[in-house]
Amino acid sequence: MIRVEPPREGSDAARVADVEAVCFGAEGWSEAAVRAELDGVPDTRHVLLWLARGEVAGWADLMVVGDVAEVMRLAVLPSGRGAGAGRALLRGLLDEARRRGSERVLLEVADDNVAALALYRGEGFVDLSRRRAYYADGRDALVLALPLTM
Repeated sequence: MIRVEPPREGSDAARVADVEAVCFGAEGWSEAAVRAELDGVPDTRHVLLWLARGEVAGWADLMVVGDVAEVMRLAVLPSGRGAGAGRALLRGLLDEARRRGSERVLLEVADDNVAALALYRGEGFVDLSRRRAYYADGRDALVLALPLTM
């Protein structure tokens, strides 16, 4: 069962940082960085956790400033991929962006992350631009956008 819920106080920061380390390696956010994101809830941030057997197995982070929302992070442990958790997390963020009156949602994704690109494009995101050598290892990032108003 996929259970998506907001974090509990700051107690989940260490678990989220563990997910970051597994999913992003050296580019993963530290516990301090995760805690800083959690400190922005609910003013400019909306964070959701995916729990599997009571443990944090994925998370998603949305920043909303004015009429633009940005998916800051979406990560699911490899053992949980393909179960719909990423889609559930993303849809939860999109619902919140709409609730806050955002006109569009932006995100950055590595241009070689085939699974993430399929998820985002399947939800209606389109390519906006490319950031050459954006990541420390030289990979490019794609900036994707999803208009929420027509």
